[in-house]
Amino acid sequence: MKTLKCWVWFRGNLNSSGYWKEGFTCTFDEKPGILIESPAFVSCRVPNWRVITTEPEDFLVGPAIPDNAVWKII
Repeated sequence: MKTLKCWVWFRGNLNSSGYWKEGFTCTFDEKPGILIESPAFVSCRVPNWRVITTEPEDFLVGPAIPDNAVWKII
């Protein structure tokens, strides 16, 4: 199990586009997806495409979002 600082992609809302949010740690383990944790959010498991471990150059340029993407793994 490995835990790192990470940035998580949020899709935004009707008035704004998506963005990378800092302040998370992520844990990589044998389970599907990545466990993300932050004092400001409920811990949850998200798909790999929503997480990066290096600071983005532009916080508004998102990842390649798969068609019919799953945003949270339950």
